[in-house]
Amino acid sequence: MITIFALCALAAKAQDKLPLKLITTTAMPGFTGDFDHFGLDLGGNRLFLAAEEHKTVEVFDLRTGERIHSIEGFGQPLMMVYLPEQNQLVVTDGGDSAVQLVDCKQYKIIKTIKLGEGVDHGVLNPVSHYYYVESGGGSNLPTHVLSIIDTKSFKHVGDITGLPGSSNEGMVIDRAGKKLYVNLTGTDEVGVVDLDARKLIARWSLPDSHVAHPIVLDEPNHRLFIATRKPAQFIVFNTDTGKVVTSLPCVGVNSDMSFDVARKQIYVTGSETASVFKQRDADHYEHIAEVPTAYRAKSSIFVPALKRLYVAVSGKGKPDAKLELQIYEVQ
Repeated sequence: MITIFALCALAAKAQDKLPLKLITTTAMPGFTGDFDHFGLDLGGNRLFLAAEEHKTVEVFDLRTGERIHSIEGFGQPLMMVYLPEQNQLVVTDGGDSAVQLVDCKQYKIIKTIKLGEGVDHGVLNPVSHYYYVESGGGSNLPTHVLSIIDTKSFKHVGDITGLPGSSNEGMVIDRAGKKLYVNLTGTDEVGVVDLDARKLIARWSLPDSHVAHPIVLDEPNHRLFIATRKPAQFIVFNTDTGKVVTSLPCVGVNSDMSFDVARKQIYVTGSETASVFKQRDADHYEHIAEVPTAYRAKSSIFVPALKRLYVAVSGKGKPDAKLELQIYEVQ
């Protein structure tokens, strides 16, 4: 009996030493398949989550994790951004090849912009408030398009054409709203787009890695973080030179990544664990933990103001999977 108690105490102590501590979960009974990306309304205390196969965007209380509403009418919601001034949510809808505008007071779709095949990832320009949406691609096409949506008028105002490969996974824009960095999955490259000129100005090859997914910009240090799936690698680029600084193994089936600037930690979420890396300086990174999560717990969002990482546990390919929202506190 003493041995059992001692082992339990050691296990608890080991958990306490991890950089992320699970503090609550919200069960999602009746849901199947994958969850995709999150949206955040910090001022309104709401968290949004795309439920692909359920064809809804789920709304949670940010602090308690309680599910408070389900927004219907989507074909396949994938990625979103919340517009606080309008109290609206822009959602990419792969099933309907469209971008949907949601009134977050009534929780209803109020406007739709139809685009080409392959609508998926999107990113908001913090300066112009343009939303750039992957579209106009296909499995047999050599290039794809970024459609430009003016979120103030909610109109399609232009396109960036000729991006190599049929699709991309993940985009990020600098604070000046001038450059967009994108994972070109079809060609295993990082693309750099001049947003004023609306054209691709640089292509950086991934180092023996394929299927890049999440991408994060550390602008003060001129670094770009990327995670790939084949093999599962955390890769750091120098944005001044386009050269790789370092590459370290990380969790597989990764989909999201966050940079905790205050603690200089990077969180990469995938299946079964979250990989945590420490930035010692711009050129040196250390893997410090694999935090247990769950099967296909690949979608996540870090909220610095609350010191919390929110993780969606999916169920694609596992009939008995228990889908849920997990909330971790940074230790």
